[in-house]
Amino acid sequence: MRTLSARATSARVPVLLGPAFVAAVAYVDPGNVAANLTAGARYGYLLLWVLVAANAMAVLVQYQSAKLGLVTGESLPAVLGHRLRRGPRLAFWVQAEVVAAATDVAEVVGGAIALYLLFGVPLPLGGVLIGAASMVLLATQDRYGQRRFEAVVVTLLAVIAVGFLLGLLLAPPDAGGVLSGLVPRFDGADSVLLAASMLGATVMPHAIYVHSALVRDRHGRPPEGEGRRLLLRATRWDVAVALVVAGAVNIGLLLLAAAGLQGTAGTDSIEGAHAAIVTALGTGVGIAFAVGLLASGLASTSVGAYAGATIMEGLLHRRIPLLVRRVVTIIPAVVLLAVGADPTWTLVLSQVVLSFGIPFALVPLVRYGRDRSLMGADRNGPWLHAVLCVVVGLVVLLNLALLVLLLVA
Repeated sequence: MRTLSARATSARVPVLLGPAFVAAVAYVDPGNVAANLTAGARYGYLLLWVLVAANAMAVLVQYQSAKLGLVTGESLPAVLGHRLRRGPRLAFWVQAEVVAAATDVAEVVGGAIALYLLFGVPLPLGGVLIGAASMVLLATQDRYGQRRFEAVVVTLLAVIAVGFLLGLLLAPPDAGGVLSGLVPRFDGADSVLLAASMLGATVMPHAIYVHSALVRDRHGRPPEGEGRRLLLRATRWDVAVALVVAGAVNIGLLLLAAAGLQGTAGTDSIEGAHAAIVTALGTGVGIAFAVGLLASGLASTSVGAYAGATIMEGLLHRRIPLLVRRVVTIIPAVVLLAVGADPTWTLVLSQVVLSFGIPFALVPLVRYGRDRSLMGADRNGPWLHAVLCVVVGLVVLLNLALLVLLLVA
């Protein structure tokens, strides 16, 4: 494995940034767009606190995933694959694949909606085109290496940020509404369902799995010492900056909907929200929004395929070529589009599925982060471990509340 001296690592800290930005793309995928626009259009600023809390959780969680990959030289699925017996390992793989499939549905459907908004492409054909374009991005990683893949994804992330936040310049949010939205509260069962969807779209299970692999593939397993400490420091900066960008995009989407779309008919769908944006803010902002959505679909579905391959390799001990997996996993999304499923509600429900998958990724991550035999001197201290346990408890409680609401609905 590749290692770096302390002096070389210190000099190259800015160059070491990148893996977290790839993982952060998962936090601004089309599922986020649907969940956040729906929340803002229906409830205004009410659920803003959910995004703020979820993004704070995401910073903690993504750093733990990156740290695990850096210290062990393995992905989280690989660590689980080595430590679980065959039965539990296969069961864990099944739920992780369901989460990965839900992710892929959201990303392909979102990209297809963007092509429809920009060029009038039928949704099923748009799904196929998004899948084909993502194969080109994945081929970049296969042929030119991870650094080139990271550069492409970061460029798309910049397009996403500009496309989604441009409207805020013309429709700034109400300061009082923003402050009121920071107070934790709900407004009926539907708001809890949306909160779970927003949580599933913000703390992404597949992003937790893939981040450890991205760091492993970039840095290998540096030996304990100053070089590793500097890499961990660079990783903290990587995660903090990347998640601040992703969090700003998510919050901006909700604020845009709350400030300009609340109470407007049809704005609880992406197509309706786009039409309202065009009417209220102009065609230019509408085009920027659609371009941001397209970049979101392309980047996030490529990262999702990377995550799915990581899950399969770690838990089944079988390496499937990324391009082969891309072809197979696009099928459910294209089928849903072909049978006429409502695309925006499909996106929101996919995020609910992701929300149920979060504890399965978080619990082992927190447990292994405290494991001395695995993490050595870099294991989490008692206070950080306690905070992470609280985060896991809150996530599990929200999911239990969601389950109860779904059963009594």
